[in-house]
Amino acid sequence: MVEGRFIGVDVGGTKVAAGSMHRGRLGDTHVVPTDISSTDALLDQVCEAVGELRTEDTRAVGIGVPSVVEFATGRIAYSVNIPLTDVPLRSLLTDRLGLPVFVENDASCAALAEAYEDEDLVASDLVMLTVGTGVGGGLVLGGRLYRGATGAAAEMGHLVIGLDLTDGAPRTGDDFPRPGTVEALSAGTELDRLAMRFAREHPDSSLGRCLDRDGTVTGRDAAEAAQAGDPAAARALHLLGERLGIAVANAINCFDPAEVVIGGGVSAAGDLLLTPVREVAQRFVLTGVGTATTIRLARRGVEAGVVGAALIAAQEHAEEQRGGPPPPPLQVP
Repeated sequence: MVEGRFIGVDVGGTKVAAGSMHRGRLGDTHVVPTDISSTDALLDQVCEAVGELRTEDTRAVGIGVPSVVEFATGRIAYSVNIPLTDVPLRSLLTDRLGLPVFVENDASCAALAEAYEDEDLVASDLVMLTVGTGVGGGLVLGGRLYRGATGAAAEMGHLVIGLDLTDGAPRTGDDFPRPGTVEALSAGTELDRLAMRFAREHPDSSLGRCLDRDGTVTGRDAAEAAQAGDPAAARALHLLGERLGIAVANAINCFDPAEVVIGGGVSAAGDLLLTPVREVAQRFVLTGVGTATTIRLARRGVEAGVVGAALIAAQEHAEEQRGGPPPPPLQVP
């Protein structure tokens, strides 16, 4: 087991969060609003965050980004909300920091964090869906992150779950998300639209009165009103949960995982979201598949991205020290 500390950095569209991890436990953290004015400004922020936490026994740094990542090179193939597309992030940060740097998709970081409890691997096969402004995903298979042929797996938000193919596939433009995908039908932005729909359809509901008072309602308003017992708001969350349930059924049918984890901001709705997810997933899973699968909400919360990035730094650094991939299950330094 490699000794030392490992820094994880979660780069999001609104904040850059960093933390130092020792033996699987997160210690000091550093959080600042994201500077997306330029690539250089963002790189400066990341380096500053690492500098705030770096000690003599820091061994490596993991970076989680909302991007399609070529893991082997650390180049960002495509990025949303932050100016990193086509940036060789790993080499740039390695040169600037003088430490080994590993770059990974942020949802994959969250998936790895959910598979571990401190140093212990507790779910060797896990599927993660992070439901926020968009929908991300991560796969832990056999105790390791599954990255695919180019390192870009697993974009669970772009699974197609609801498309009318009666007359064939529709034409698409350059915009994402594509019609009928998990992200198009189940992201936080879609919950905003559902909240507006049900507020207008039920003007006498709490959600409807909120719309009359404020001129708009959001998914957060719907979650708060549903938790207070408003049926219209609860219906919006239930519908979103049913759509996510189809995505979860697909994940179970494909991977038969030990756990499917729902994270991201929308997961704050709790059982109002999780109950329809479970009910619909069970209806669409093939008989005999997923009999050992637990569908649950994420337990790591806002720290998941930071923890996962630090875990990746620890694992990849240990692998490099050993000169090759270790046999599963992994032990985290």
